[in-house]
Amino acid sequence: MRITNKIMQRNNLSNINTNKIYKDKLSTQMSTQKKINRPSEDPVVAIRSLRLRSNVTEITQYYSKNIPDAESWLKITEDALSKLSDVISNMAAQCTRGTNSDFTSTDRGTILEQLKLLSDEVYATGDADFAGRYVFTGYRTDTPLSFLAEQERNYTITEQLDKNALDLFTSVNTGKVLDINSANYNDPNYSGINENDITSVDVHRIRLAYNNCVDGKTAGGDDIVPVISFVTGANSDGTVNTKVWADGDPLTTDNTTTPPFTKYQIKKVNYADDPYSQVAGDADAVIYVPETGELLFGDNAYKALMETKDDAATSNVNEGEIRITYQKSHWDKGDLRPEHYFACEADKVDDAGAVVTDENGVALRVNYNDTYLTTNSERQAIEYDVGFNQTIRINSRADECFNHGIGREVDDVINAMQQVVDLEKAQADLKAIKEKLSDGDPGHAILQKQLDAVEKALGYAKDKEQKMFESGITAFQKYLNEANVCVTACGSRGSKLDLIKNRSQNQKTTYETLKSENEDIDITEVAIKLTSAELTYDAALMAAGKVMKTTLLDFI
Repeated sequence: MRITNKIMQRNNLSNINTNKIYKDKLSTQMSTQKKINRPSEDPVVAIRSLRLRSNVTEITQYYSKNIPDAESWLKITEDALSKLSDVISNMAAQCTRGTNSDFTSTDRGTILEQLKLLSDEVYATGDADFAGRYVFTGYRTDTPLSFLAEQERNYTITEQLDKNALDLFTSVNTGKVLDINSANYNDPNYSGINENDITSVDVHRIRLAYNNCVDGKTAGGDDIVPVISFVTGANSDGTVNTKVWADGDPLTTDNTTTPPFTKYQIKKVNYADDPYSQVAGDADAVIYVPETGELLFGDNAYKALMETKDDAATSNVNEGEIRITYQKSHWDKGDLRPEHYFACEADKVDDAGAVVTDENGVALRVNYNDTYLTTNSERQAIEYDVGFNQTIRINSRADECFNHGIGREVDDVINAMQQVVDLEKAQADLKAIKEKLSDGDPGHAILQKQLDAVEKALGYAKDKEQKMFESGITAFQKYLNEANVCVTACGSRGSKLDLIKNRSQNQKTTYETLKSENEDIDITEVAIKLTSAELTYDAALMAAGKVMKTTLLDFI
């Protein structure tokens, strides 16, 4: 085959161009620090790169965003729960101090003031938020735990309790002794007061979550009272037998007549009419006190409640549950919102807090937590994705730690102490009035009887106060244990999150290393190759230049 100059020129130009392409490739790799610029250059590297980049992006989302967000949420929750534990511990300490035998009136005033301040603080802690999201309110992160201002909004609340909600409460009826003063002590309405007018009774009660409940009448003229319902068993077709105590005729939703559930009727009695003495004198009585939010039970009614128990044979029915449905419409600042705790129904409100009505002026209603009324229903748990197929719960619900009973227990202790304070003041006032009377004044005998009545009431009240302090220690210890359990659970989640974070950091490093090895160049190696390619390219240009000069004319 004859090799012409033209062939040599074309071959040289082709080889020079090949060297130039190779040099351009190396130069591009140096500037981008990547092995390839387009998938067609190396499909295997491209496919592996896409997978690794996806993994790096995902683990970066977990490590750099989700995990820090979860850490912050858990930190704020733990701080609030620790503060709650401190407040409850302080409450228990005040009650322990109150049981001291050297307890004085000055001590009583100090403890009274301390408990009032602690009571205001305990639920305010529950309004802690993270980046505008309330941390103790389940899925309703845009709604505070408590009412931030006084509000009128009607709620129908269903509390799900059991017989453990029943307690024994001591009531001291002081009669009219606290109304006696220097102007009326010898008035016929007060002059006959003596020790016989003072009574103390122990009654069984259920303390509802709220006081100052709706105190009115239905459209038919009946008193508005709670409805107490029981599930007494299941039928073969899956339906349940439910018995109800309510106002008016005893009600039942089944066709059985088995006592004791169907024979009790709830009666409303206002606090001023001494409902405690009334229920103590009637074994079948069930009395509702709307001002205090209490349901009082006579001995027979109490026994009927204590007979409720769950049957293990019916796993889909909780026969031991006692449901109490009642209404409350006036809410003070700091009251806990029922939608975070109970199945309830409420008036619908707009953004300004005004009740929304239909064209007929009837308030529209909103249902909350219907699923709570089903057996073994799941509550609102917020979980974060913090790793590949890994989630962690970050929230603690209000009903796990910010129990209504904390504030209600404080109210009972405060009321018991306040009664003692009032009676001590009444005792001091009567003694002062008596000292001002002249010898032989018939008022001495009247005042002495009144003083005897006050002293008897004071003895009862101090005994009740002592019981309340003792029961308060037990109750606050229970609430403290619940708070500590939540703190421990929160800390455990934090520890688990730390392990996940460390693992995510290692995974992130591993994936980034694999990604770099797959698609990033070795700069030193490429630099050497680029230098070599430049030398080769320059040498080829010089050689081609000499070849290009030689033509057929040079040989003639």
